[in-house]
Amino acid sequence: MTPATPPAPGSSLSAARRSRELTETVGGPVVDLLVVGLGATGAGVALDAAARGLSVAAVDAHDLAFGTSRFSSKLIHGGLRYLASAQLDVAHESAVERGVLMERTAPHLVRAQPFVLPLTPLVSRAQSTLAWAGFRAGDALRLAARTARATLPAPRRLSTVETRHLAPALRIQGLRGGLLSWDGRLTDDARLVTAIARTAAARGARILTRVRALELTASGARVRDELTGEEGEIRARAVINASGVWADGLVDGIRIRPSRGTHLVLRSDHLGPLPAGLHVPVPGETNRFVLVLPQGDGRVYVGLTDEPVEGDVPDVPEVPETDIGFLLDVLGSVLDLPVRRDDVVGAFAGLRPLLDTAPTAGSGAPRTSDISRRHAVLTSSEGVTTVVGGKLTTYRRMAEDAVDAAVATHRLAAGPSPTASLPLVGAASPNTLGSLRAPRRLVQRYGTEAPAVQALGAEDPRLAEPVLAGHPVTGAELLWAARHEGALDEADLLDRRTRIGLVPADRDAALDVAREVLGEVNLPA
Repeated sequence: MTPATPPAPGSSLSAARRSRELTETVGGPVVDLLVVGLGATGAGVALDAAARGLSVAAVDAHDLAFGTSRFSSKLIHGGLRYLASAQLDVAHESAVERGVLMERTAPHLVRAQPFVLPLTPLVSRAQSTLAWAGFRAGDALRLAARTARATLPAPRRLSTVETRHLAPALRIQGLRGGLLSWDGRLTDDARLVTAIARTAAARGARILTRVRALELTASGARVRDELTGEEGEIRARAVINASGVWADGLVDGIRIRPSRGTHLVLRSDHLGPLPAGLHVPVPGETNRFVLVLPQGDGRVYVGLTDEPVEGDVPDVPEVPETDIGFLLDVLGSVLDLPVRRDDVVGAFAGLRPLLDTAPTAGSGAPRTSDISRRHAVLTSSEGVTTVVGGKLTTYRRMAEDAVDAAVATHRLAAGPSPTASLPLVGAASPNTLGSLRAPRRLVQRYGTEAPAVQALGAEDPRLAEPVLAGHPVTGAELLWAARHEGALDEADLLDRRTRIGLVPADRDAALDVAREVLGEVNLPA
């Protein structure tokens, strides 16, 4: 059996480490950079800066990946949709960053995902031709980004028989084949954020969750420990605001126009085997699809919407019935058996932090689906740098640009970013990952750390058992999250380190086990 190697030196996050580093940071010596927000972009900023040799403190009012970064489609897009809107620079940047993740920094977490676009009677010949041209253009993007063909296979046309083989749930009447394409697919978006944050910690960054920034200035922030209520100051030579949809609440002059993306959670046995995902065209739209995404854990995600959100931004967005109805209607247009409202066992919605560049708000503002996904790095008159917009795929480039801006503005001593070739915790070559003596599911979640996670179950047979019937997550994974991934409470374990909590009934069933694990590691209440 492959020896269970310990976590990379300095990469383990725990309650004890948080407490120690919080004490050292609040009221302590000046750090080079303070990062506010620990979603993908904020964690990426912390890693980028730490990798350049800067001293870094990164805070979040909640947990790693608490906001938008855990509510995505779990895809690493190559930029195809941006070609259709002539955003060539965004498309190319997406394709490049997809290749970086798949081939260099996170091959354990990102792999190729096949998608079938079924050619149903609702898809005209002209739409089929347009879609095929788009997939070919997407493959050209792959080539321009220098991503290997072995990493992402070529698109191709499918016969009706092949289409039904890859998507048996499709309605056969009128089906005239399909189009097969490939894109990057994350095992889990929240796990990506955890890996980024732990890699930053291994480089010396202080990753401080449950620490709320109350007020930002160019020289630091007033913060509050959300576990104790104590307040204090963190002093810094530069500050980067990476708080996503909440960015405009910390820095004046930033206007965010949130867009809600909703996904449904279904049991996979309802749809039957799905060797590939689905692109389901939205009737009446030329470049919009609903995605059907098999997860391999007994669940399937169906998404997503793109609706503007008005008013105050909630910590966790609610899913309106109108979004659920829309997704079920589109899904029903191609399936042999209907999916009813009662079949939806869970739903989640994320808010995209789109930068509002319209001169005035109101009826003349563009639809959120039309707002560019290009990110922006803005420096306030006080000297606080804010990074907004963009998307999960390009988090690394967003982080690099933000640190570049802060370094230039505040004249910090730092070289260029090395993160395009810096493997995240758990990353290794495909050959190395394939040789690990651990279940494939664990390798796709933990990479080279998979044998160590599995070893916890060997030490205690109770931990080798699934947390709940019908779901593969084991007690060992919960214990690993508490010991090494910074999980502080049941919600961290069930909602972010694992995704059990996306189905409320499953969350309730697993709650006692999560509490038992937390008690064993003696975490503070």
